[in-house]
Amino acid sequence: MHTTPVPTADLADQYGDRLRVCDVQFTTYGAVRSFAGPVRTVSCRDDNALLHQLLRTPGEGCVVVVDGGASLHTTLFGDLMAARALDNGWAGVVVHGAVRDSAALAEMELGVQALGTNPRKSAKAGEGAVDLPVSFGGVTFAPGDILHADGDGVVLLPEG
Repeated sequence: MHTTPVPTADLADQYGDRLRVCDVQFTTYGAVRSFAGPVRTVSCRDDNALLHQLLRTPGEGCVVVVDGGASLHTTLFGDLMAARALDNGWAGVVVHGAVRDSAALAEMELGVQALGTNPRKSAKAGEGAVDLPVSFGGVTFAPGDILHADGDGVVLLPEG
């Protein structure tokens, strides 16, 4: 299932206060500047093993929301993972944490938003959880929510 991105400002005009708007100021790192899809979640801090596992599965146009606890100490996503995400049909990744390989990500046809960058690798112990609701920026991201992201922000459509 692939969701056609709609400008987040247009969605804000359409839905008003019913649109769930994330207050986190993300930076765009991927070549795809506007992306959308159903949410899958990974909760992990300084450990990206579960994200690696999830990106090995069929993405079917979904967007992975990664709650890294806003840590910029290590990276949770880079170019090798982006290539895997592309190969498996993921629409994008929103990382509440750091990415690396930013020059390579800028050339890849994938939506990638994150807080910042860091060259340091993360742990691979498998700490965290997949497909449980995660909250940051004043909103809760639950599996199946419909996310739209662009240079203006990250939003979730109203439920129902």
